Amino acid sequence: MAASQRNEADAKRYPESYTPFTPRAWLANGHAQTIAGNFLRRANSLPEPVAQLVEVSPARNRQIASQILCHCHWQPLPERPARPTVILLHGLEGSSKSQYVVGNANKLWRAGANVIRMNMRNCGGTERLTPTLYHSGLSSDVNHVLRFFRDSQKLQSLSLIGYSMGGNLMLKLAGDLGVDAPAQLRSVIGVSPAVDLAVSADALHRWQNRVYERRFLRALLSRFRRKAMLFPHVFDPARAIGVHSLRAFDDRITALYSGFRSADDYYDRAAASRVLHRIAVPTLILHACDDPFVRLTPDTRANIAANPNITFIETEHGGHCAFLADPHPERNDDGYWAEQTALRFVFEHAYVENNAFPSRALTLGGPLADTVLPGPLASS
Repeated sequence: MAASQRNEADAKRYPESYTPFTPRAWLANGHAQTIAGNFLRRANSLPEPVAQLVEVSPARNRQIASQILCHCHWQPLPERPARPTVILLHGLEGSSKSQYVVGNANKLWRAGANVIRMNMRNCGGTERLTPTLYHSGLSSDVNHVLRFFRDSQKLQSLSLIGYSMGGNLMLKLAGDLGVDAPAQLRSVIGVSPAVDLAVSADALHRWQNRVYERRFLRALLSRFRRKAMLFPHVFDPARAIGVHSLRAFDDRITALYSGFRSADDYYDRAAASRVLHRIAVPTLILHACDDPFVRLTPDTRANIAANPNITFIETEHGGHCAFLADPHPERNDDGYWAEQTALRFVFEHAYVENNAFPSRALTLGGPLADTVLPGPLASS
């Protein structure tokens, strides 16, 4: 079947409230999408956030407790508890100020949702707030944040959206919880999630991806040296000498200081791929075939396909955490397809009591349709 015929057939099987992805004409390349998505400036009309520290690990012996910083945008009372609430989580060496987090937050806020922009441990300038490093296995931190705000704000409908490393954490939590997920958790979304850590770390070290790896390493090593200055009794800065790959960083530093035997042990135990089969809430995974370095193994693809609660959308193009389509201002569409798609998924499930949802695994292309929100908040 020709590509155009295949895309047409996929579009007919695709839910009406979603639309296929077609990249911007000058960005039909995974590297171009990834780089443009990282550097394009975003408009931000969010109100000033409420800063909230959440304890995710108690003090032990002579170590301080671990706290993470969340930037919250609350809808007014008394409607706030009934409004959908979305926790947004960034990727490796990002923060609550990452452009994709801000872009998502603006759309969700305008649609009437409460928005929580969560920082991982040490991120967003919070190195002093924890004696530990952060890593891809800390899904318990997301669980603490979810339950803290659910209880303190009496929230009735929560969704999780994570990008890359953040996507792994969100999906891992959903798998960790399984059928015991709180009733208020209505949906989980991973955008370019790094759920297979080992193969993705190795792909990052390939020559064509070294520019990304060097950027991550510079930031990781700089953060590690700051941690060593703040907690000299915990961290040895000499561990950073001679680290020239992400795998080496994880082997020499992440594994040592986070309770893993090696990088391989860390990649295996921290990967969401191990628990995808246990996910019991409506879940959306967005992945591009031309993502430069995030890889999905055949076993992971099989687990995704076998879980009826997971909707898997794999586009031909889109890069890593980008998915830039042509904007259509007349339709209030800025061309950020993943954000529009996530927004729809959140609102389709925000008020659904039964979390069962059919799986759809598609390879898509095509134009983005009008953005019209389903549900009672469409006019918000």
